[in-house]
Amino acid sequence: MKQPAGNDTAAGQVATPLAKSELLVDLPQDTCNTSDGMCLLPDGNVIVSVPNFNDLTQQSALWKITPENKAELFLELPNHPETAKPVGPLGVCVAPSGDLYLADYQMEGNRQSRVLRIVVKDGKPADIVTVASGFAVSNAVIVRDGHLYVTDTQVDTTVRPAISGVFRFKLGEEGVDLKTLPMDDPHLIATITCHDAELPLGADGLAFDKQGNLYVSNFADGTVHKLTFEEQGKVATNQIFAKAEFMKCADGLFFDPVKERIYVADSRANAVHAVALDGSVSILAQNRDTDGTDGGMDQPCEVLLRGRELIVSNMDWPVAGCVNQRYDKPCVITAIRLD
Repeated sequence: MKQPAGNDTAAGQVATPLAKSELLVDLPQDTCNTSDGMCLLPDGNVIVSVPNFNDLTQQSALWKITPENKAELFLELPNHPETAKPVGPLGVCVAPSGDLYLADYQMEGNRQSRVLRIVVKDGKPADIVTVASGFAVSNAVIVRDGHLYVTDTQVDTTVRPAISGVFRFKLGEEGVDLKTLPMDDPHLIATITCHDAELPLGADGLAFDKQGNLYVSNFADGTVHKLTFEEQGKVATNQIFAKAEFMKCADGLFFDPVKERIYVADSRANAVHAVALDGSVSILAQNRDTDGTDGGMDQPCEVLLRGRELIVSNMDWPVAGCVNQRYDKPCVITAIRLD
């Protein structure tokens, strides 16, 4: 199995892949070309966001993967009401109410990205409500203890290092309009700097551990940050928690409560890593550039646990430094079998 360049490891960092990716679902080629965020519903269905960035003539949508691994359309998303551009669905999560929260990344316009709430009734989408607007790149979303946490991957790219951040909203807040440069907005609870001048994409994935600590991936820097909180909910510490020479990028995150480790999608290295709670990093799975039909990962961007199966969404939308060199059909969801 191909290893990324610069694979020397420090103490506590294991660079030998431990598992292999397998094909789970081949999404319909006539409607799907780019997948991203995922969430697991209580009934065992998986919701997958499909922004279709590789070909915007295909409508963006949310798809459902059944427990039998069948792909079904859940919701075709309407265009943005102001830009008239397609919704760019990225992170998605489920609230205790059963509604879905969805990040809408708008590539055009000035801070037109949003977070939406998909009202769900009897297991079907019933309405779409804007929770907050004014993000540059709304990305990951996660719910915990009555709050919604959201990453903005590019809060301010006019400075170096670029600034990204984590926002927090009370569940039930709606119609929030963030400031043009929301550094003083009370919803911004933490900032994370990105030092990659070529690709200033910072705060990305989100995951909570059992103790309520929040982990935030820094996409281009390839690091994972750890946020701890005071009793009143204020951020107490914000520090780099994990990094490794072979972790070239840190995209989507997911916490494994059984193994007590964090899985990291590494879009650049075509890999998924496992981070222990002592900060040590190991490569869980990795493969060469592929179109995914062989079961290999094709630029993994998000990870999700379903039982002891780690489901991987493959974006196949190359950025600088990717093992994945070009977009190629089909749009695949893969899986890694865990112990």
